[in-house]
Amino acid sequence: MVARIVIAAPSSGSGKTTVATGLMAAFTERGLAVSPHKVGPDYIDPGYHALATGRPGRNLDAYMCGTGLVGPLFEHGAAGCDLAVVEGVMGLYDGAAGQGELASTAQVAKLLRAPVVLVVDGSSQSRSVAALVHGFASWDPEVRIGGVVLNKVGSDRHEELLREALEGSGVPVLGVLRRAPQVRTPSRHLGLVPVAERRAEAVEAVAALAEQVRGGVDLEAVLALARSAGGTGSVAWEPGAGAGRGAAPSPGGTRARGAGEGESQGPVVAVAAGPAFTFSYAEHAELLAAAGALVVPFDPLRDERLPDGTRGLVIGGGFPEVYAPELSANEPLRRAVAELAASGAPVAAECAGLLYLARSLDGQPMCGVLDAEARMSEKLTLGYREAVAVGDSALAAAGTRLRGHEFHRTVIEPGAGAAPAWGFTHPRRRVEGFVQGNVHASYLHTHWAAAPGLAYRFVERCAAS
Repeated sequence: MVARIVIAAPSSGSGKTTVATGLMAAFTERGLAVSPHKVGPDYIDPGYHALATGRPGRNLDAYMCGTGLVGPLFEHGAAGCDLAVVEGVMGLYDGAAGQGELASTAQVAKLLRAPVVLVVDGSSQSRSVAALVHGFASWDPEVRIGGVVLNKVGSDRHEELLREALEGSGVPVLGVLRRAPQVRTPSRHLGLVPVAERRAEAVEAVAALAEQVRGGVDLEAVLALARSAGGTGSVAWEPGAGAGRGAAPSPGGTRARGAGEGESQGPVVAVAAGPAFTFSYAEHAELLAAAGALVVPFDPLRDERLPDGTRGLVIGGGFPEVYAPELSANEPLRRAVAELAASGAPVAAECAGLLYLARSLDGQPMCGVLDAEARMSEKLTLGYREAVAVGDSALAAAGTRLRGHEFHRTVIEPGAGAAPAWGFTHPRRRVEGFVQGNVHASYLHTHWAAAPGLAYRFVERCAAS
């Protein structure tokens, strides 16, 4: 059983990332194997978690993956660890719009049977903090708030007032953090700047967060609270178990093998990485490998050719708009991607990958695989989606249903006759994305653990291409 704690807050901006990342780093420095997790679909915070712990940051999203997978995915990620720290999303009880508690931090805490540490922004209050904490602690009796960390406290006197107010609340104060603007991490239109874009500064920021948390939080009390969690009652998720769900490889299909095992490797699947393409769930690569692929990362900003023997290509999300000039300047790789797609090799692209496959992005030439032009927009498109595959593709069979997430400030204008990838059924009906030959490209971010047949179908098509 892995000790575990959920870091939540009354609202966004209270300091969850500060406390969660600082705790991860501080406990890792003490020699504990710490498993980092993030509630919801966010890709960026897990990058800082990974930097703090040396382990992949993993998401727990009850909307995209379903409530039944939250425990198994947690157990998979936390296997062999001493402690798991789970950073929440938005406010503790905020979930998918119009869906009650679904996908909220509170729901995930209950599914994991984990105690909660509430991070409270104390900057503009004193005695009122007691009413706030009482309300959150009593709202749902199944959610166990085991302590409070007071953040953005201005002075010794301010701390004294807050502590006095909470004395009779029954919720202990586990720590107090003072205002520390030097620890702030830079952000842009979609949140924090990813670690891959500013690694040196990110390392310094994580170290500063660890120092701040060590100085202001009772680590022994937090660890004791984490160890009070019971078992989750879940069996760890296994990527290989997806073979029986959806489109699996044909009998006798190849698998990726270690050197010297005497059997052929599976098809090489190139996966875009580097600063421009940082949005990917760890389970995707694990599923591709379990389906038989040899997964090879490459950086479209620097690599002028695809990995040797590439039979399929996966391009996830990120910030291509920030790197459009550099991506465009790498003409040899753009040409290689276009040639691979024209050859009939399977290509799966999400969001940033969709933009990279277009003819242009903000006037900068891209790969030209799709008859479409992309550009930045003032409008933020954000939210969960329910989707169905409109037709057959290398990624999904027609009629495949899943849930995903959109998060972008770009628009793409397709040419005539484009076949859509998905039909959205909620929150409003529309079609989206492209299916062109063996290319599947869409704005929709998906979590393949919820539909492992996607990975198996994709690898099977790669092997046949």
